[in-house]
Formats: sequence, C-alpha cells, structure tokens
Amino acid sequence: MTLSTVLLLLLIGILAGVLSGSVGVGGGVIMVPLAIWFLGYSQHQAQGMSLAVLAVPVTFLAAYTYHKNGHTLDWRYALIIAAAFVVGGYFGSKIAVNINQQMLKKIFGVILIIVAIKMIFFSSAKGVS
Repeated sequence: MTLSTVLLLLLIGILAGVLSGSVGVGGGVIMVPLAIWFLGYSQHQAQGMSLAVLAVPVTFLAAYTYHKNGHTLDWRYALIIAAAFVVGGYFGSKIAVNINQQMLKKIFGVILIIVAIKMIFFSSAKGVS
C-alpha cells in the first residue's frame, strides 16, 4: 500500500465522518461512491468496504458475506477509513450543532442529489495501487 493510497483512504474516512457527523450521511452515500470513483472498486466491493468500515460490531457479518462471496475486501483499507471516520464524525458533529435545521436539511438534500447525478450519469472508476 502506497503513501498516496493511505492518504486517499484517510481523506475518504474523514470526509465520510465529517458528513456523517454533520448531515447524517457517510457509508452508503459517501464511502460507496468514493470507493468506486477513486479506488476503482466495483459496486459490490464498495458496499462491502462501507460495511467493513462500520463492522465493529454491527455490520461485520454483512461485510464478511460480501468477502466470502468473492467480492474482495481489503480490511486494511477499511480500518484506516474507520479510524479517520471517527475523527471526521467528531468534527462534523461540531459543525452541525451550529447550523440551522432548515439549512442542514437543504445541505443533506443537495449532497444526495449531487451523488445521485454523479452515480447515474458519470460512474467511471479510477483505480489506485
């Protein structure tokens, strides 16, 4: 695993954590698309990665099912993202408590729309080594 890969994984974890803490999105809405776009993961791998990040203890069996059925998971990647997610979640929640509820709803909606448009119309994958 290269330094640039570790930095990318940390960035994904922090971004997912900040958005999770601030607007309640992270796993499926943030980590899955970023794993597809920047890590070159398939949809199954990305979903497995998202589950693996949240594996302790809630979704471990679900992530393991993806892994067992041939959708390779790099557990090291999941652990790095998970550690960064904790940090990002803390700072995201600090931001959210200072944002008006109506504005927070609008931010959440815009994030969902942007991700949906990107996933539907521009789903090219880029891999890292």
